[in-house]
Amino acid sequence: MGDALAFRTPKAHIAGTVTASVRQLQPKRSPSLDPMIQLVAADLNHVNSVILERMQSEVALIPELAGHLIAGGGKRMRPMLTLACARLLDYAGARHHKLAAAVEFIHTATLLHDDVVDGSGLRRGKRTANIIWGNPASVLVGDFLFSRSFELMVEDGSLKVLRILSRASAIIAEGEVDQLTAQRRVETSEDHYLAIVTAKTAALFAAACRISAVVAERDEAVEQALDCYGRNLGIAFQLIDDAIDYASDAETMGKGVGDDFRDGKVTLPVILAHARGDDPERTFWREAMEGSRTSDDDLAHAIRLLRRHRALDDTIARARTYGQRAIDALGPFPAGKAKAALTEAVEFAIARAY
Repeated sequence: MGDALAFRTPKAHIAGTVTASVRQLQPKRSPSLDPMIQLVAADLNHVNSVILERMQSEVALIPELAGHLIAGGGKRMRPMLTLACARLLDYAGARHHKLAAAVEFIHTATLLHDDVVDGSGLRRGKRTANIIWGNPASVLVGDFLFSRSFELMVEDGSLKVLRILSRASAIIAEGEVDQLTAQRRVETSEDHYLAIVTAKTAALFAAACRISAVVAERDEAVEQALDCYGRNLGIAFQLIDDAIDYASDAETMGKGVGDDFRDGKVTLPVILAHARGDDPERTFWREAMEGSRTSDDDLAHAIRLLRRHRALDDTIARARTYGQRAIDALGPFPAGKAKAALTEAVEFAIARAY
């Protein structure tokens, strides 16, 4: 990359060794989640039943608000990972249904809280719950869903599962607070941002995959392999989100274009462009992240700077590196529909940028 900022990956974020490049897709072949959806369709019906049952309450606002987000077009990627990893391990029981629902409740609760913190107006192309019902209701229903998730964990009866998911919940909260403290600070380091991503996004991906090894009663090595797969997939997923916030459109993103820019979120593309820019460019980034340069013209200028310094391309390249680590983590597992679906899920996560 010449004189471009070198990519430093701290050991804490390395989970597996890169052994090859993410395989090239066949011409006109677009990766998708369809193989995973087909693989877990029957199990996902059970999970959806659990979700529908456990989001109910005598307080009418709770199912109304929770249902707005849960039924709002999400792909259910995290619970599907739990189900697909169980298939990978030939697990024949039903414990993973409630646990996958717990994973979805944790994710949904964090979305409700995130939208309040960010002041977001759109989620998956629809008005956010906080815009419709207000911030207090969104926060409290998020708390309700967190509580429901822990009820489901306790019902499973495994202290190990409880430890994995509760720890992930705490790490997610830490990551969100860490991101809040880094907001509008353009001097945030690349290592620091990767730590935030690993916590706020990748922790739940990792836990969702790992618990499948626990319910299937597999050894620690299998747990670690699935944890590695999920963690690296989660990092790749978030880095692609960072890139497409500047390179996509509202219909594709399901939120306003440039929301991260206007919110002063110092994501990896910004970190790279700021580090590679000259003094006037760095001044622009500092003013933009501090909130004084947020017009449409400022956003257009920001995108030009990101492209000039290949910040978007290199963010996607980093995502591909993490994606390859996820695929490599599946190496010990036998070939089959489950492994193929999990591999394509990584390719789908990366391909969203194109």
